[in-house]
Amino acid sequence: MAKPEPTAVSGRQRRLVAWIAVAAFAVGLVVTIGLTSRPTPPEGPPGTLVFEDAFERADVGDDYRQNEPDPGWQAGTWTIEDGRLKAEKIHNAGLWLQRPLPEQVRIEFDARAESDEGDVKAEVFGDGRTHQSGYILIHGGWNNTVNTIARQDEHAEERKEDNRCPERDGRKICVERGVDYHWTIERTDGTVRWYLDGALFLTYPDVHPVRGRHFAFNNWEAPVTFDNLKIYDLSR
Repeated sequence: MAKPEPTAVSGRQRRLVAWIAVAAFAVGLVVTIGLTSRPTPPEGPPGTLVFEDAFERADVGDDYRQNEPDPGWQAGTWTIEDGRLKAEKIHNAGLWLQRPLPEQVRIEFDARAESDEGDVKAEVFGDGRTHQSGYILIHGGWNNTVNTIARQDEHAEERKEDNRCPERDGRKICVERGVDYHWTIERTDGTVRWYLDGALFLTYPDVHPVRGRHFAFNNWEAPVTFDNLKIYDLSR
């Protein structure tokens, strides 16, 4: 009986070893990426909790004030359903928290788009009664295609954007329908920092910061809900 050719056997062995090495490298790479791509935590000290609202009640209540809608539009009604603040067809009649924000502040809440249109919006450092009196933060605006922080005009050319959104069926999806995103907004100096799910998302450095002291949830038309609002004083 003829013996197997040594060169053929050793060639198969070399190929097997090479495949094992490639597989091991791939597994190691996945593990490394998983360990090094964790969200960047918000900056600064933990701060002191000065306000929280879990919306576990029937009515919005006296802590909030709804401003007027955009001219020519009718305002929808802010409601609480199943322990969440709900908005639809509000037309920029934002819901302003009447308690003033600390000078150095972190604001946290959960936000959810209830349709494929996205368009989740909040305003910060405004005057407590006027749309676009501070900074406007929009996640999945303009039919779920734009993420932005704008200063006193959400259509301004100098707004800060990050529109690297995944695509599905040929269209952008900046916000997934039905998914809770945890928002964190911070300012301790002249820069507004926006985190999503613990990762730094967008910043707006401002040499002349808007010094309003109020926060608002806002909405144009797409249905959205909010929950678990918390405000921290970062100077304490």
